Amino acid sequence: MAHYQSRGFIPPKRHTQHRAADGSLHFEELMGEEGFSSDSSLLYHRYIPSTITASRVWDLPDQATTPNHPLVPRHLRLHDLGDDASIAEADVVRHRRLVLGNGDVRISYVVATQPSPWYRNGIGDECCFVEAGEARVETVFGAFDVAAGDYLILPRATNHRWLPVSAADAADGLALAVYAIEANSHIAPPRRYLSRYGQLLEHAPYCERDLRLPQGPLLAEDIGASPDDETEIHIKHRGNGPGGVVGTIHTQPHHPLDVVGWDGCLYPYVFNVRDFEPITGRIHQPPPAHQVFEGHNFVICNFVPRKVDYHPLSIPVPYYHSNVDSDEVMFYVAGDYEARKGSGIAAGSISLHPGGHAHGPQPGAYEASIGAEAFDELAVMVDTFRPLDLGEAGLACDDGIYAGSWSRPRA
Repeated sequence: MAHYQSRGFIPPKRHTQHRAADGSLHFEELMGEEGFSSDSSLLYHRYIPSTITASRVWDLPDQATTPNHPLVPRHLRLHDLGDDASIAEADVVRHRRLVLGNGDVRISYVVATQPSPWYRNGIGDECCFVEAGEARVETVFGAFDVAAGDYLILPRATNHRWLPVSAADAADGLALAVYAIEANSHIAPPRRYLSRYGQLLEHAPYCERDLRLPQGPLLAEDIGASPDDETEIHIKHRGNGPGGVVGTIHTQPHHPLDVVGWDGCLYPYVFNVRDFEPITGRIHQPPPAHQVFEGHNFVICNFVPRKVDYHPLSIPVPYYHSNVDSDEVMFYVAGDYEARKGSGIAAGSISLHPGGHAHGPQPGAYEASIGAEAFDELAVMVDTFRPLDLGEAGLACDDGIYAGSWSRPRA
């Protein structure tokens, strides 16, 4: 996100001495993208950020995948994953279950009630969509309070942790449910929404005012901890494990919240799906009209409550289409999704429509949508430009019958 921000105590010129009141030197860290050739921020630490005293293997949840072969569309029921006992012990970092993945992106799901350990993803950026519940997310840039409908974008290598708000105290009365989209690249607003200098343009469906920035800086003593607290950091990084992903736990002799100030154009931020302004027209608008973010070889879109097509002969639900270049993953969050009526899909469902298969509305939905003036639906879509394989969670919650739903009468 190329908009300059500054927080806390920083020196007047970069790469120069920066001292605390007692004369001790702060340690400058550059966190940047694409080597030294793209957006970056400078963080000023009390301690040397490279210092570790121990390391050990972090055994990640199952990252193995199974090809979608023979090729079929699928309906995955995420709300069937887990039970009250497993949720009572789960945190957002260690208990994510892999639903779908390929060499560019991994999609996981978790319902959690426990604080997570400190964590950073050393492979790529993360886009975490909060389906339900609330949490406080502490990062080295500052803190966020997130709730249902929030996208949290976390740049690669950002140390952070998730602290769920109990369901009893959450506004919706639900446990924290997170749909995690992990890239092997960076995640940013679509380039067509941006000026040559990075400003969101007038035709973009959201603008800088809609973004929430970190509250901070945040130091160990601000959360009641000691700066000298030894801390473990869980790291997801490249390796020879399934999907090329492995884990390591580093022990460092100080608390990770030691950044007294930072500035630059790379930092985490939050965008709430309800601030997305839908693009509508006289006839049906194609999926790029719903795009919110993009990464390498994939895009993220959201479908929000909106007025629909107003041509007198319009058919508001999507026309049938073949995904020639992409796999389409739709996560149904809330509302009544018109095109999927009769398929068994409901809130908490994922539909996987793979490249090479023509798909569209369920039987009867095409005709039934004629005359509709608005759709009340909320969904998050990921389109990938390489085939997606099924993770262990995807296999576990596949309904096994969705591929035949176009052959069945409308419910």
